[in-house]
Amino acid sequence: MSRKQDDLSQNGNKTNTNIINKNSIGYVLRSGIAGGVSGACAKSLIAPLDRIKILFQTSNPHYTKYSGSLMGLYEAAKHIWINDGLRGFYQGHSITLLRIFPYAAIKFIAYEQIRSKLIPSKEYETHWRRLASGSLAGLSSVFVTYPLDLTRVRLAYITEHKRPHVLNIVKAIYEEPASITLTSKKYIPDWFAHWCNFYRGYVPTVLGMIPYAGVSFFAHDFLHDILKHPILAPYAVLELSEDDEFLLAQRNQRKPLKTWAELFSGGLAGMASQTASYPFEIIRRRLQVSSLAVQNMYSHKFQGIFDITKIIYSERGWRGFFVGLSIGYIKVTPMVACSFFVYERMKLYFGI
Repeated sequence: MSRKQDDLSQNGNKTNTNIINKNSIGYVLRSGIAGGVSGACAKSLIAPLDRIKILFQTSNPHYTKYSGSLMGLYEAAKHIWINDGLRGFYQGHSITLLRIFPYAAIKFIAYEQIRSKLIPSKEYETHWRRLASGSLAGLSSVFVTYPLDLTRVRLAYITEHKRPHVLNIVKAIYEEPASITLTSKKYIPDWFAHWCNFYRGYVPTVLGMIPYAGVSFFAHDFLHDILKHPILAPYAVLELSEDDEFLLAQRNQRKPLKTWAELFSGGLAGMASQTASYPFEIIRRRLQVSSLAVQNMYSHKFQGIFDITKIIYSERGWRGFFVGLSIGYIKVTPMVACSFFVYERMKLYFGI
């Protein structure tokens, strides 16, 4: 027995001082910083692919001919490079970082807090509780940061060879025709109806976030369980000193995986969540730029979820709901793997 274990075994009260209080301000702040940094790192890693995927998803007229194949991905990247250079791959990325830090921070804070309530101990560790924890965490974060996501998509959608200004984009979104459902209600102020323009596509986002965040956290935790099986543990679990292992046990923290295992579990979790939520993402992207479509540019017609769904199906059938999914896999695998890896390592560094 090590000296630290001997000291703690002699005084049970000392043992309790190491148990983490997940409701404390310190824990919330540290988990928020860890989540925000992990999200920023992950998004920066795949920003060029994210721009191309948005152009494909929104059926941008300059890039429609490239969608549907990996060679098209290369051609689209070449088109951006020739016309806009390196900056073109990161168009709208500043807004992405402004959005992703609070988004990821809130998501991981909410997940830790909700999980601690739904799964207070190992006996409560069930699949549906894991799914519910992840889904509720995703819903919490997306509500706060959705307007920034809409602005980012609009910036990424623009392909004219001039640098777009964020304030102009924000002003244009606000001044667009509001939903008739809102404007027809006399008790709803006009400013509120136009402010809701920043939540265009929010409903499919919420519907998509339930499987996306839920499956992502569930798959990640489930793969952790598999990789920590006695057969795989010697190859997948990070080796720690005896004192560090004892400290993790006292804090009720799980043992971290090795780099390859953490990236592997995060990547598979990302692929699973992307597949489950992708149709909703397609509908959301099309809703976000629907007012910029040529057929709506002058008619100022507001399109809803069912209108967009029918348009997508009439254009390409059921395959239309999975346009760009191959790029989604290429993008989401390193993104989610990086996100979970950075988050888990920062948790270890922060002692949470």
